[in-house]
Amino acid sequence: MNGHKGGRGRRIVLWRHGQTAWNLEQRFQGNTDIELTAEGVAQARRAARLLAALHPDAIIASDLSRAAATAAELAAVTGLPVTHYEGLRETFAGEWQGLTHTEIVARYGEQYAAWKRGEPVRRGGGELETEVADRAAPVVLTAADKLADDGVLVVVSHGGTIRTTIGRLLGLESTSWESLGGLTNCCWSVLGEGARGWRLLEHNAGTLPEPVLGDDS
Repeated sequence: MNGHKGGRGRRIVLWRHGQTAWNLEQRFQGNTDIELTAEGVAQARRAARLLAALHPDAIIASDLSRAAATAAELAAVTGLPVTHYEGLRETFAGEWQGLTHTEIVARYGEQYAAWKRGEPVRRGGGELETEVADRAAPVVLTAADKLADDGVLVVVSHGGTIRTTIGRLLGLESTSWESLGGLTNCCWSVLGEGARGWRLLEHNAGTLPEPVLGDDS
């Protein structure tokens, strides 16, 4: 699965939502609908001004309020509509949701350790990471397939969902998705379309991508 149909130069910008109160408290949000803080709105506004310089052609977003509000800032700058998808929501993590990192490790230590080792784990009785990719990646690819050559799609979603979607689009084994690392609030990753499918151009970026100068550019 790589979304490659012979066109060249399409890009997908996967943008994590701004800060929430639960982010500050290090609580696992999952698909709990938590709003942005005032700082989160300011983060989205600053990032939107940067991302508008990429001249996006389409914006899609999770329907959870923190992602929708983040996407709305880019829509306000670009004039583009936002299409919301339930499939772009964060991982459902059952009993983990609302718990702090410390509480999760204390109560579900073995489960947490297994997940960190890359084993397929239903955290808190929720979704597997592969199931998140199964619902999110097709949404992203369907939207990307509608782009013209050199088109730019902005996807506003959540840290876990973005990581699993990147892993799936790059064709990585699910056991290695964790190696991509997390995204800071309101930072983004960029996938570009090459001759052999999608490849990672930027990860956890807060500035606009620069051209790659080197032997593998």
